[in-house]
Amino acid sequence: MGGGPALGHRGAGSRMSAPEAGSLDVLRRESAVLVVVDLQEKLLPAIAERDRVLGNSLLLLRAARELELPVVLTTQYEKGLGPTMAEVLAEAPGVTPVDKVAFGCFGSEDFLARLAAMPDRDQILVAGIESHICVAQTVLGALGEGYQVHVATDAVGSRTPDDRQVGLRRMERAGAVLSSTEMAVYELLARSDGAAFKRLLPYLKDRV
Repeated sequence: MGGGPALGHRGAGSRMSAPEAGSLDVLRRESAVLVVVDLQEKLLPAIAERDRVLGNSLLLLRAARELELPVVLTTQYEKGLGPTMAEVLAEAPGVTPVDKVAFGCFGSEDFLARLAAMPDRDQILVAGIESHICVAQTVLGALGEGYQVHVATDAVGSRTPDDRQVGLRRMERAGAVLSSTEMAVYELLARSDGAAFKRLLPYLKDRV
């Protein structure tokens, strides 16, 4: 037999960078929780590209309903900053938002109780506002508790584009996987031959 390398083995001179932590982990419908942070009536109007943030968040909520993913909605000091947007509540029937005063959701006992009620869920998919404050602090808290965290970047916003980017960079450096709404939905669907895919396809084609 010849002395060349076996088929499928890389040559000694090849170099392949190691994947970043978590980047090989796809979202799984049996493991994921969707957390939508502070999409409130008095906060959203000030957000840059707010229509895109809201539209993609609504698509994630619609996908969560189709795939029977648990959803946690939050508000930041609802008494002062207003309730969750009506469109968001309509896409999450039966879900009562967790009101908090801590910026990060993991500073809320009520939020922790919601997660404790689903101990088999070890992935968190995050959307909402603001990227550099409540979203970032929530993501850091989730990572600190050992969750795999995916951030739907096109469903996350801040008042300024710069602050949004700073928040995303901080979360990625901390170990979050930066994703997109469509990427997340397709990972959760996993295949194209199910009824959920057929029902969601029109919405995926009509994204903001």
